[in-house]
Parts: sequence; structure tokens; C-alpha cells
Amino acid sequence: MLWNFINRYKLLLVLLIALVARMGILLAFPSVFAFSSGETEIHGSVAYDEYAVNLLETGVYGRQAGVADSILPPLYSYVLAGLYAIAGRDYIALGFMHTLFDLVAIWLLFDISRRLFRRQLTADSTWGDWIGTFSGLFFALYPYLIFQNLTLIDTPLWIMIMHLFVWLMIILRDREVFDRNTLLIAIAGGVVLGVSALARALLPPLAILIVFWFLFRLSFMQTVLRLLPVAIVSVLVLVPWMIRGYEIHGGFVAVALNSGENVYQGNNPQTVPYFRAGYDVQWSTPPDNMPDTDDRYIINSALMQEGVRYLRENPDKIPELLWVKFWIYWNPQVTPLRNLREGERLQLSDTGEVLVLTDRSQTGVTSSNAAYEDDSLFNVIGRTVHILYFGGLWLLSFVGLWLSRREWRDVSLLWFIQISQTLIYLIFHPSTRYRAPTDPLLFILSAYVFVWVLHWWLSRQRKPIEQNL
Repeated sequence: MLWNFINRYKLLLVLLIALVARMGILLAFPSVFAFSSGETEIHGSVAYDEYAVNLLETGVYGRQAGVADSILPPLYSYVLAGLYAIAGRDYIALGFMHTLFDLVAIWLLFDISRRLFRRQLTADSTWGDWIGTFSGLFFALYPYLIFQNLTLIDTPLWIMIMHLFVWLMIILRDREVFDRNTLLIAIAGGVVLGVSALARALLPPLAILIVFWFLFRLSFMQTVLRLLPVAIVSVLVLVPWMIRGYEIHGGFVAVALNSGENVYQGNNPQTVPYFRAGYDVQWSTPPDNMPDTDDRYIINSALMQEGVRYLRENPDKIPELLWVKFWIYWNPQVTPLRNLREGERLQLSDTGEVLVLTDRSQTGVTSSNAAYEDDSLFNVIGRTVHILYFGGLWLLSFVGLWLSRREWRDVSLLWFIQISQTLIYLIFHPSTRYRAPTDPLLFILSAYVFVWVLHWWLSRQRKPIEQNL
């Protein structure tokens, strides 16, 4: 009786668990999330909030009111402005919107699993049904993403968009003939791919690897017919924003003016020492030869050139740089391991030692940036919980990778997701926050192990019954 109820409503139960967990945490920790009361600083990104407020008040997307810019990708700020217009600048409304994004992402995760693993497990369920249930449950109760996705940050929107793109690509590959409906799915995939770049421009490398995933099942011509519209539409979606960027800055801006900053922070003399000392490289000191200007287009170009120059002039340091960044990205601990407090800054000494200096003029570190201090709830309990929770599922994913090896033509999509995002952050700079959006898709491999064990147990139960017949 209980089994039948769980089997029938398993997805609904997972969604309910996710809802209760998020709303419970949101209401239990107002001192962390209640920025709208004025008593708590914004945890997440102050910039997105400023963009949204300015957008509502002036109708112009810019961090300085009434002055248009392209410093950050715009999508989340537009969504946030829409929320503010409907519900006000309220942390409860924000948490509820982000929770809805998570619920949609969990549903997509369930259906992605269901479509990738179609073998029958029982008379009324498949492997994918239960892999989707377990991976959805792991996402629903994942402490790191519960807390992060309740702050003012674009992560929940990005996770939902990424899952939606993966889901559409699976449906598109499954189409046996190229007809009107197939074309509409391809167009939808292109729209989502283009829109995703307005949140975080991270999916194009995955889209390239998806070409190979299609070729594992389809012919070259079938692949081209399905994916060419995706590519064309995705570019067309971005054209209006590119035109806007050119008109504002007088040069090509694909989406935002933070790429040069990210390349420089991930590739400069301070990167490896700061990472090894446990700090984030966002605190890297800009190069001395920066142009004397406030023009973000010029600054972005200069930082990009400095990052590329460092790699070109120091090829011997690239292996260590890549290894350190790779481990920061995949470390089962939460990275960065340490956080600066208010009034602190980092400096690299002449001997390569990382120094933490007191600097009251330092404006880059606020109490919200430094919330995770040594005596905080997060550091005392949260980091240990994360190691146990993510670390355990991370290890299980390797087992799932091996157990599912014979289904590689389908499962390789999950590999490509992790490979593409890892490569991006090896170019830029990694942290747990940047890896976490792909963790639910990694959990599919972890869930595979649970379902494999369930299948083994069910097989053992059937044998005595068959012997008695």
C-alpha cells in the first residue's frame, strides 16, 4: 500500500520536500536572507539588485542610474526587476521565485533521467523513473544549493535554463523524422541557448560537444538538420543585445564586460598562490600598467590582454595553474576555503607569500562578503555537512559512471556537461559556486548506483518465486 503510494506520487513527493526545505530555511534564518528589512545586507550580488532597481526607476539597464552599460549579463536583473514590480523588493517573494525555479529544474531533472534510462525496472516503472526520483531528491535536499538559491543570485535561474536546454536537446535527438514539430523543438532549443547567454555565457561549449552526442545515434545529415537551426536561432536571439552593446561602447560586446576580468583573475602571478592559500582570486590586484580610464570596455580589453600575456610568457607555469584550478573546481570541500573579513585585503610578497593586510579603505569586502567567517554557522557546521553530502554523492558518481558504461551513447551527455563546464572554468577561475549548478546533473550518476542496487535486490527477490513455480 505504502509502496504503491510512493511509486505513484514519487515526483510530487520530491517536489514537496524541496518546497518545504526551502521555505523552512528561508523563514528560519531571516538574519541571513531578509535584506528587504534593511537590517541585513544582501547575500549574493548587490550589483544585480542595483541593476533591477535602476531598471524599474529609469527604464535603463545600468548600474549607475540612467546610464546604460553592459558590465554584467542582463537576464537575471530583468527577471528581478519584474519581481520587484509585482511583489516589491521583498526577500520572501525572491525566495519563493527562486524556489519555483528549483521546482521546475527538479521536474526537468526527473524527465531528463526518464528519457536517458528507459529500461524497465518493475512492471510499472523504469530505471529512469527512479534515477530521476533519487537525483531530484538529492537536489531537493542539497544544503549548498538550498542556501545559495535563497540569496539574491542568478544561480537558480541559470540551473533551470541549463536543465531546460539539456531536456530540449534530448527530445530533439529522439525525434525519428525531421518534421514541423522537430523544427519547432530545434527553434525552442536555439531560443533557450541564446537566452542562456544573457544569464551566463557558458552553454555554447556544451552545444559544441552535443554535436558528438547526436552523432552517436544519428547520421551526419540528421544531426545537421536538427542542430543548425539551434545555432542560427541562438545567434539571432543575441543580435539585439550585441547591437546595443556596440552603440554604447563603440565596439563588439557579445554579452557583458566581465570576461576580461575573469580571464585575468584566473591567469596571473597571484592566481596559484591565492588559491593554494585558500582564498578566491577575485581579490587579485590589477596589473600596474592598466590604462587610466573608467571606460569598462577599455578596462575589459586590457585585463583580457594581460591574462593572455601571462599565459603566453609563462608556458612552464600552465600545468600547475590548470591542476590547481581543476582541484579548486572539483574539491569536495567548499571553495574558497577562507574568506576575507571587512577591512582586509590580500597581497603577494616578493617571496611569493600571501599576506593578509588590514586596510580600512578596502571597499571590496563587506560584512555580507565575509559572512562565512571562522566562527560562523556555515564554517562550523556547513562545510562539514557539504563534505559529507556532496563528497559522498561525488564518489558515488564515479561508481555510477562505471556501472552505466554500456549505455555510453546516452550517458555521455552527462559527461559532456561536466567536461564543458570544467573547461570553461579552467580558462577563467573556479569555485564551488561555479560548479554547483551542474551538481544535480552529476547526481544522476550517483542515483544510478542506488537504482542498480534496487534492481539487484528485486532480481534476488524474483528468483525464489520463480524456483517455486
